[in-house]
Amino acid sequence: MTRSLTLDDLVYAGIALAAGLLAAFLLRMLLRWLGRHAERTTWRGDDVLVDALRMIVPWAAIAGGVASAAAALPLTRTVQHNVNQTLTVLVIFAATISAARVVAGLVRSVTQSRSGVAGSATIFTNITRILVLAIGFLVGLQTLGISIAPLLTALGVGGLAVALALQDTLANLFAGIHILASKTVQPGDYIRLSSGEEGYVEDINWRQTTVRELSNNLVVIPNAQLAKTNMTNFMRPEQKLTILVQVGVSYDSDLEHVERTTKEIVTEVMTEITGAVPEHEPAVRFHTFGDSRIGFTVILGVAEFSDQYRIKHEFIKRLHRRYRDEGIRIPSPARTVALQQGTVVIPQQRGTGAEPIDMTTTTPI
Repeated sequence: MTRSLTLDDLVYAGIALAAGLLAAFLLRMLLRWLGRHAERTTWRGDDVLVDALRMIVPWAAIAGGVASAAAALPLTRTVQHNVNQTLTVLVIFAATISAARVVAGLVRSVTQSRSGVAGSATIFTNITRILVLAIGFLVGLQTLGISIAPLLTALGVGGLAVALALQDTLANLFAGIHILASKTVQPGDYIRLSSGEEGYVEDINWRQTTVRELSNNLVVIPNAQLAKTNMTNFMRPEQKLTILVQVGVSYDSDLEHVERTTKEIVTEVMTEITGAVPEHEPAVRFHTFGDSRIGFTVILGVAEFSDQYRIKHEFIKRLHRRYRDEGIRIPSPARTVALQQGTVVIPQQRGTGAEPIDMTTTTPI
């Protein structure tokens, strides 16, 4: 110490520390009040900012109180320097975590507010969070007087070895970034792979893509495999799609009557069933003279892929009932087998040949 410690020094230090704690408490209460108001707005960015400030502002107030208390005490220059440096590092650490929350939250908020961008994909938020934390770590080391130039050099040299050892991981990482950047697949899309897996894309992270099947099972697909496989996206370029239902009527049906009746049922289903497209124009296309029926295709519109099952269900029920009421017959497959009398072969005993016997009957004249 440069001088002896007095009671006034302790009082001033206690007042400074208490002021810092009180300021931290009041600021936290203020930020909690701001957070409740931010939840009422439609923009998610203000929620992210308030949530990040809840951490950095109270700790900054506490650090300021501790620094003021240390300045009021008769500490040596070395101790004072160490205290200030420790408090600076703690503030940098808190600011880094808050900045990582802000940046990651803003990235998530922006992606959720824009169509065609990965709203729930964690790969972008994870990358931005890691970058901010790494920058804060380097700043903290520089504040402590540790040179980061050798560290950066070592990281650059070791990065090559790490890249060679983690080829599969890096391939999945860059494949995921490519998938999201190209906007061919986004969370919420319904996809079907050439290998047979299909479902809604739940998330695309740094290593894998999670797909939820209609049975609510999760299928985990590595990003590199997803980037290489043939895939059908049922929600690009638009979510609405058309489905085809094959129908057949008997040859004695009035096709004009059949077409008119079918279109009426299509219009009824499109306007009354949830998941249908009310503005869809009914379309019936005759295409085949079958063995026992005239085949045609009915084109229905659905709002999204999973709605097609309910739409088909209601359409087939209503069409069958209407055809029955209108006397339109849907024939079942029938085949006529003609049997003609001729010669048959009756097998003889072992070792002898088979003699043909004429089974044709003749009528005497």
